[in-house]
Amino acid sequence: MRNILVDAGPMVAFFSPEDRHRARFEGVLATCEQEGVRLVTTWPCVTEAAYLLRAVRRFEMLQWVAMGGVIVYPLDATHLDDLLGWMRRYTEDGKREMDLADASLYWLAVETDITDIMTVDRHDFERYRLPDGRGFHIL
Repeated sequence: MRNILVDAGPMVAFFSPEDRHRARFEGVLATCEQEGVRLVTTWPCVTEAAYLLRAVRRFEMLQWVAMGGVIVYPLDATHLDDLLGWMRRYTEDGKREMDLADASLYWLAVETDITDIMTVDRHDFERYRLPDGRGFHIL
């Protein structure tokens, strides 16, 4: 079964009719449902999306997560050393900063070998390189 990483931005778009990325991600989501693709994310991404959504939409998104709309991989304190290393690496390059949500998806890609990702942060994920040199495939 194919899996796709999901960043906070697409989760916000799924539940915000006014979001400029909504149509794009609705199309990707419909294709995923037709093809039996699983969506996967991390708690930092869910938290970021919940923060960005307004109350009613926040509740709808969290209910969607609870119903299995996306699989949330566990991330715990033992993973923070790796995440901090990547965050420092991609912050010290003088460009953009890697935030915790992005670092958690990077970690998940390393752990699961999933490189397909739904994100609005194209510039960030285009510059990230996994330890083996591969990049992300942005949907």
